[in-house]
Amino acid sequence: MTTPAPPTATNTMNVTGGAAAAQLRTVLITGVSRGLGKALALELAKRGHTVIGCSRTPDRLSSLQSELASASESMSNNNKHLIMNVDVRSNSSVEGLARDLVEKKAIPDIIVNNAGTINRNNRIWEVPVDEFDTVIDTNIKGTANVLRHFIPVMIEKKHGIIVNISSGWGRSAAAQVAPYCASKWAVEGLTRAVAKELPPGMAVVALNPGVINTEMLQSCFGSSAALYPTPESWAPRAATLILHLTVADNGASLTV
Repeated sequence: MTTPAPPTATNTMNVTGGAAAAQLRTVLITGVSRGLGKALALELAKRGHTVIGCSRTPDRLSSLQSELASASESMSNNNKHLIMNVDVRSNSSVEGLARDLVEKKAIPDIIVNNAGTINRNNRIWEVPVDEFDTVIDTNIKGTANVLRHFIPVMIEKKHGIIVNISSGWGRSAAAQVAPYCASKWAVEGLTRAVAKELPPGMAVVALNPGVINTEMLQSCFGSSAALYPTPESWAPRAATLILHLTVADNGASLTV
């Protein structure tokens, strides 16, 4: 597959400093056990924010809990992070997460719908059915499950920012990753529609992280993925952007 240039985004947000980021937040991140989710979680913890993370990969969660505590060891949040085994593809699993957080009085101020997967490079008629289903169930239904169960509790709290992780391929397309492209185009459309449904005090945005050297990119680009930034170098910029989002950004398609 030919390596594409990073696609042009609808909007690129350039943020520096300011009061919006100074307030300490509780941030829920899905797909937190690796890649962008893990790097973002550690960056936010280092800045003093409280991280609620979930992943369907249980064997990585205890070590992440320790890493978050270490990242925030000089902060008051070092024992407040919650890492939970949740499969966003399962409506009941996400419903249980929302119920647990309500009981713990840990309603997130910000949600980052980061959990995602990609198909192996293949033409659409050669992508196995179960592989196609996994992409759709994770990237679209997983995002929708989180929205379904967390928007009501955010409405009750009367504020909340939701970040749906999109992709350059949610605004353009590439051969051999049609299921992934379809899922991220859906995330863009879902975000714009939901933005019209939210009450005052809330916002939802679609965020293209850019081209980052993750396991997903390696599955597409092979060794050339190493030419792109690491999640760890990406996370400070992403965290700053996310922390500066306001209700004025509702419905926007942004890029780190």
